[in-house]
Amino acid sequence: MQRLFTALRRLNPPGLSLTAASTLARLDREGPHRLTELATREGVTQPAMTQLVSRLERDGLAARAADPEDGRVVLVEITPAGRELMARRRRIRADHINEILGTLSEDDRRAVDAALPVLNRLADLIPQ
Repeated sequence: MQRLFTALRRLNPPGLSLTAASTLARLDREGPHRLTELATREGVTQPAMTQLVSRLERDGLAARAADPEDGRVVLVEITPAGRELMARRRRIRADHINEILGTLSEDDRRAVDAALPVLNRLADLIPQ
């Protein structure tokens, strides 16, 4: 599993650090987050996340906005440009995976297909 995870990480298109890509993916998937929550969920310090969000803002991929329920709280959200970048990265990665899967025998592809439901359940057990 570790070798597969490492190999799949290498399929990520260049241009974003893994933490930046993970942060944008979380914002795309789950919606706006407080900066402190993002830092905790991504496993980095708050100052590191502050710097990352500043870079994402500078690049037009994320924005800070006031929480509609508490104007004192700042939320970080993905921008339309950030969503497009993440969609493009997913397409590129999916193309690479499909190309690799195409080199497998039919029996091996069926075995991968059969394993996917269990792998999805395993992924659901990992805390986010």
